[in-house]
Amino acid sequence: MVYAKKVYLIILGIVFLFSNVNAQDGDSNLDTSYIELTDHLFAARLFLTHKFTDLAVRVPNENRTYLFEPNSGLNLGLGFSYQTFTLNIAVPFGFMNQDRQDNWPAYLDLQVHAYPQKWIFDLYGQFYRGYTIDSKYLENSGEKYLREDIKMNSVGLNANYLFWGDKLSLAAAFSQTRIQKKSAISPFIGFEGYVGNAKADSLFLPTTENVANFNFDSSRYLQFGPNAGLAGTLVFWNGFFLTGVASVNYSVGFSEWSRDTVSFKKWGGVPTYLLRGFFGYNDRRFSVNVNYVYKNLNLMVNQPFDQSVNTGNYRLNFIYKFEVSKSFSRKFYKINPMRILSKNIDY
Repeated sequence: MVYAKKVYLIILGIVFLFSNVNAQDGDSNLDTSYIELTDHLFAARLFLTHKFTDLAVRVPNENRTYLFEPNSGLNLGLGFSYQTFTLNIAVPFGFMNQDRQDNWPAYLDLQVHAYPQKWIFDLYGQFYRGYTIDSKYLENSGEKYLREDIKMNSVGLNANYLFWGDKLSLAAAFSQTRIQKKSAISPFIGFEGYVGNAKADSLFLPTTENVANFNFDSSRYLQFGPNAGLAGTLVFWNGFFLTGVASVNYSVGFSEWSRDTVSFKKWGGVPTYLLRGFFGYNDRRFSVNVNYVYKNLNLMVNQPFDQSVNTGNYRLNFIYKFEVSKSFSRKFYKINPMRILSKNIDY
């Protein structure tokens, strides 16, 4: 787990540097009839967010799936964006998460979705502890299946190049640091890779379900490959927008499952997909919007094992934008870490 976190932080640093430098370099090539820059406005943000990584175990030749869900919840957060710098902090308050299990191990879910001009970056670093299966997925039980001992680690990277990114701004849809003035569309291509594992102190699925032939106590995977897709924003009613992004990927790699002292491993290829949706209102004064990012990662099918790891992040944002004084702007400029990455930032 420690090694996985170190790898994640290294990749995060590379993406952070690359995305911000390219964002600044791309500003001069923007089509301002389509995109308006608002980096000089201070955007204060109140938001609700929920992030998760599920494990779906499908029963071969049956229309039945066991869905392991993490002990995560709904987070309430505050944040801001100014001079290309964004900071968000969120906390899962107890009154908002009545269904969470108390005193279970802490988890860490780090997701970065960055949209510099002409690029899409997604970075995942999930380290979950404790999973449950809702009773609606169980054949022989009316109670939720609780597994505090299950551990799941996953690290992934997705990078895409937008061909017509001079006219389409996904940052306007996701972080509202820009404004999409007219409808636009762009195809994109890219590459993605994922590595992860899951472990438990005993077999994952309850023995009452009679699933001994495809039960397991640990698994791991490595997948990577090219992807391609289409992104577009529809602007209507003087400030409302609807943005959709969809991509498909063909990954090669391996999946391995173990139970007791026996292991099953398969190399091969498998299709996966990534979807995003954004809807709301955005102008120079305020924005209200919802957004959703969902990554499906099918693992290699090796009968009787058929599983997928699915990661999601949905958010409701309330944003108010306003001008700040020259004095505040100069002081913030001196401490803005983005200034180290680009000399194009101005106060």
